[in-house]
Amino acid sequence: MQLIIASQNPIKVNATLKGFQAMFPQESFEVEGVSIASGVSDQPMTDIETLQGAVNRAHHAKELYPQADFWIGIEGGLEERNQDYHAFAWVYVLNHQQKGQSRSASFQLPPQVRQLIRQGMELGDADDVVFGSKNSKQANGAVGLLSGDAIVRETLYIPAVTLALVPFRNQDLFKQE
Repeated sequence: MQLIIASQNPIKVNATLKGFQAMFPQESFEVEGVSIASGVSDQPMTDIETLQGAVNRAHHAKELYPQADFWIGIEGGLEERNQDYHAFAWVYVLNHQQKGQSRSASFQLPPQVRQLIRQGMELGDADDVVFGSKNSKQANGAVGLLSGDAIVRETLYIPAVTLALVPFRNQDLFKQE
């Protein structure tokens, strides 16, 4: 099966492959990460905007690569709750007949990161400033930096990818209306 992941970030590509392998262990996959615009802010700031970014990425990938079997959009975002920012990601998966989606777990960001984001910085850049790291969004991410790598960005995304595939594994229960 050919998978088109609407990102060239190796974290998103690897998480997608692992989620598909977990749900469909008898299948083999050809995976390609491609650069696709999200059509939303560089740093989505609501749950709705973040989901829309994942949806847009998957649909644009389908338009550009119609020969594939699946198109996957993953979008990380933030949401403000009780004056704190919480980080998470949405995963949206399409094939020719079905769609599936799931949201990752979320986690709270520290005040120093929140302040930089309020000044207009993206989460990955804010993390690099606060933690003295470099390109953390293509490595362990904010979740890895904050959890001491107990959970890293890839391991945060794998369950969301896996759960977004539930409708594909249970097609009789999720017939499109």
